[in-house]
Amino acid sequence: MRAVVQTVGRASVTVDGEVVGAISDGLLVLLGVTHSDTPATAETMARKVHELRILDDERSASDVGAPLLVVSQFTLYGDARKGRRPSWGAAAPAELAEPLVTAFVEALRLRGAKVETGRFRTHMLVESVNVGPRTVLLDL
Repeated sequence: MRAVVQTVGRASVTVDGEVVGAISDGLLVLLGVTHSDTPATAETMARKVHELRILDDERSASDVGAPLLVVSQFTLYGDARKGRRPSWGAAAPAELAEPLVTAFVEALRLRGAKVETGRFRTHMLVESVNVGPRTVLLDL
C-alpha cells in the first residue's frame, strides 16, 4: 500500500459536477493498493497516516483533530521505467483495492478521525491548496 500525504488548507473531490468530499486545514491522502495488501496493511497504513507528524510544530492529525480527504489512486503503482507508457501491473484490481480502501477509511474513523472520501471507480476532479507545501510518500 502506498500513500501520498499532503498538508492542505482545503481540498475537495468533485464527481459529475457534485462535490462528494471536502475538507479544510487537514490532510489529502492519495492511496494506492497493490496485490499483496491485506486488511492488516490497511490498518497499519491508517495508523501511520493518522499519527504522521507532518503538521505545524511536528504535530499529527491525531494530535490536533485534523480532517482527512482520502482518494483512491491506482496510478501510484504506475511503472514507467521502460518507455513512456506506464504499466499498471503492480496496482491491485478494483475488486481487491476497493474493499481495502474502505478498510483504510474505516480504520481511520475507528481512531476518531473525521474522514471524507472520493468515489471509487469514477472520474474525479481533485482540487487542493497545499500548505507548506509538505508532502510525504508512505510505502508499506
